[in-house]
Amino acid sequence: MSQDARHLSPPDIDAVEVLLCDADGNLFGSEEPAFVASTAVTNRLLAALGIDRRFTPDGLRRRSVGMNFRSMALALAAEAGMSIEPEALERWVLAERQAVVARLSEVLRPDADIRRVLVALSRCFRLAVVTSSASTRLDACLTATGLDDLFPDHARFSAEDSLPVPTSKPDPAIYQFAGRRLDLTGAQGLAVEDAVAGARSAVAAGFPTIGNLQFVPDGERGERAAALREAGVAAIVPSWSHLAQLLATGTRSHS
Repeated sequence: MSQDARHLSPPDIDAVEVLLCDADGNLFGSEEPAFVASTAVTNRLLAALGIDRRFTPDGLRRRSVGMNFRSMALALAAEAGMSIEPEALERWVLAERQAVVARLSEVLRPDADIRRVLVALSRCFRLAVVTSSASTRLDACLTATGLDDLFPDHARFSAEDSLPVPTSKPDPAIYQFAGRRLDLTGAQGLAVEDAVAGARSAVAAGFPTIGNLQFVPDGERGERAAALREAGVAAIVPSWSHLAQLLATGTRSHS
């Protein structure tokens, strides 16, 4: 088990019934390729708004980690003292979604180690995915990485598509919605998040949360771990295999 996981107080593992898994940057390494496609659309949007600002993929990733394109577009416009008309925003959201889904469908591949851990965990816990991303992006990523069979349709929750009004983490609405649909409260659900915004969303919804650094770049891990602690996570692990070790301390895994 990692030093981080030992340092923090772990959740009540015996109470956990469902693992509430973030998607991008957590189940698969989708953030870097996604931001290549998203940055091109974002920079076109900024140019169309007359905003003299441009991003590199890494710059946009660092600026918007844990947020979806809709929220980021509105935030960037607001920072420049501008707004985006609702109909125009929907066109940009669709354009970005199509570009990102095409990119991710092309580059993502299955990871045998992650699948092996998730299959083992699925024998002890129900699995659900809770994301800020659109359902079309989530579905494409799960298919490309060979994880779609582990997350049935009824256990996929998108802040962009599942809610009456689209939102994004750190708003807790999507975790609250998932909890109601899965009939979970408090310690019955354990969130697994890589991003600070996601951790804040889960914690605010009342779910204990694990910070997972599996896909966080090495040079950013120290800073991310500190920020996740500040966000209120119960433990931090460097990978899915370490998370499985942490969860194996519960009696459920031995039954």
